[in-house]
Amino acid sequence: MDFTFSEEQQAAAEAARGVFADVAPDAVPSPALTTGAVADTHDRALWAKLADAGLLSLLVAEEHGGAGLDAVALCLVLRESAKVLARVPLLESSAAMAAVQAYGGPELRAALLERGGRGEVVLTVAASGRTGHDPAELAVTARQDEGEGGDWTLDGVQTAVPWAYDADFVVVPAHTAVGRTVLALVPRVHDGVALGEQFSTSGERLGELRLESARIAARDVIDVEGAWEWLRDLLTTGTCALALGLGERVLRMSSEYTSKREQFGFPVATFQAVAVQAADRYIDLRAMEVTLWQAAWRISSGSRGALPVAGDVAVAKIWASEGVRRVVQTAQHLHGGFGADVSYPLHRYHAWAKHLELSLGPAAAHEEALGDLLAAHPLG
Repeated sequence: MDFTFSEEQQAAAEAARGVFADVAPDAVPSPALTTGAVADTHDRALWAKLADAGLLSLLVAEEHGGAGLDAVALCLVLRESAKVLARVPLLESSAAMAAVQAYGGPELRAALLERGGRGEVVLTVAASGRTGHDPAELAVTARQDEGEGGDWTLDGVQTAVPWAYDADFVVVPAHTAVGRTVLALVPRVHDGVALGEQFSTSGERLGELRLESARIAARDVIDVEGAWEWLRDLLTTGTCALALGLGERVLRMSSEYTSKREQFGFPVATFQAVAVQAADRYIDLRAMEVTLWQAAWRISSGSRGALPVAGDVAVAKIWASEGVRRVVQTAQHLHGGFGADVSYPLHRYHAWAKHLELSLGPAAAHEEALGDLLAAHPLG
């Protein structure tokens, strides 16, 4: 079996490294020193560079001006973006466009894909539900007018929508009276749509999306079975890629610091207790990596396995949510008080890691979900 990345995937990662090379993780005020958002909008200059490099249309088919690559390529790029804490809606917009391409109608694809790939349209996804703990698709109701091609009416609330104030459209999962889930592309500025400011632990501005009898045209609603589940798995796997990239950068920061910091005339990296802790975190990162690529490969290839794709995604979430927390906690310990210094970027990585951990949810919940899958699909 060949586990190496394809030339196209490696080229995407190399292009990402070039774009992110000059990005400073502390280019905005520290979240520890601000009471609101660290900035009013995402890094628009970086967004334009990503568009010029073709990295906003990785998953878009060539017929729509994209590269036609897969979830693995996207995760490779997201991994690089997290190393510099890139403040762009790359995951959300890419995943939303991929869902439109895979499940949307021809009008919707024509309206969004090419413009989204050029960075002219920004998409995001409401995936946290009403409280952050309940299924997102249950937070909003959707009902369609009678007759073929009737408009849809949405009511409900979605919390903690990333980049809500930057996006032109929010992809909102909603449930119908018969229990079916649809995906509605809701314009940010629209009758019946309101946003309430929220803030993440990283200092970024989120939005509470409130829908009150918001009418959405039928062409802007994806009513295809499995569309939300596919999009949710892609978003989750991309978040795991962000956690991996962040963790790798933090471990490198710890290595560089402990190699220079001396006690008793020796670098602290040579002390057994320090080396063992760093080795444990390296093992965490390798486990995060292998489970990430398994999930991304399943999504990309559509290959059948002993468990549904949700099983591989659950395993990746278990390792990512636990692993990224352990990596940053160990880094803070090895840096001592220096890790909390707001003039040093480690505290920013800690804040972003906490946001990612909260986004992924507790490992115990994913272990329970994995247990349910194993019970429903006994191995062997």
